[in-house]
Amino acid sequence: MMSTVLVTGGTGVLGSALVKQLEGRADVRTLSRRASDNPDVVRGDLETGEGLEAAVDGVDVIAHCATAADYRRPRRDVEQTRRLLVAAGNRRPHVAYISIVGIDRIPFRYYKAKLECEELIQHSGLPWTIFRTTQFHDLALLFLQILTKPPVAIVPRGFQGQPVDVNEVAIRMAELVLGEPAGRAADMGGPRIENAADMVRTYLELTKKGRRVVQVPLPGKVAGGFRAGHHMITSDGIHGQRTFSQYLKERVRPDGTVDAPYKLRR
Repeated sequence: MMSTVLVTGGTGVLGSALVKQLEGRADVRTLSRRASDNPDVVRGDLETGEGLEAAVDGVDVIAHCATAADYRRPRRDVEQTRRLLVAAGNRRPHVAYISIVGIDRIPFRYYKAKLECEELIQHSGLPWTIFRTTQFHDLALLFLQILTKPPVAIVPRGFQGQPVDVNEVAIRMAELVLGEPAGRAADMGGPRIENAADMVRTYLELTKKGRRVVQVPLPGKVAGGFRAGHHMITSDGIHGQRTFSQYLKERVRPDGTVDAPYKLRR
């Protein structure tokens, strides 16, 4: 008998990829704030809690992929997670949560909120799995597009990244969702460490943009955490296969144009 899985954030970058991976392997429901004629979509609002109890009824696993991505109000994620856990109540579904590498070592407000979400899940009394990854290729592309809008591309000096392909993350996430609760699962990151300035130059070359790249030092503990590489996986983590360069070359058109992968919410 197939498990019933509720995916929050099921229309997002990871959520939509996860739904595809689970199709045919589980009875998949996608949480939505809006009513839908699609029988695989269930209504429930993480912002207000409305409809969440009905949405989680009969669910074996909750794949919690939703994020407000609100860097000015990061605690929205905490409150949404709290409402979801309260709604789950005594039903005791397995909660599988996607998180970010380095949130316990870099004092970024959004990371602190994600860490608090992890702690809520760990102390909820529900069976749980927490899966941390590095930044997706899509987010790296969005940042490159932002950095290269001005005539001069300003890049933080000493910054590196280890972007990972979202479809590879979805494959691993599906395994965790369909498996037994794993607690803290092994972290996952991209196949190689990328220098931020080199990523910008590659993007400029592929998109045929003439920009000067200037590297500037960023002060503070947050910047220091990124320079130290706390947002990247260690040798014990799982490495994806698809590089950022491969991803980027597939997205850029022959004329140099490229669509934004998604927009940060305001």
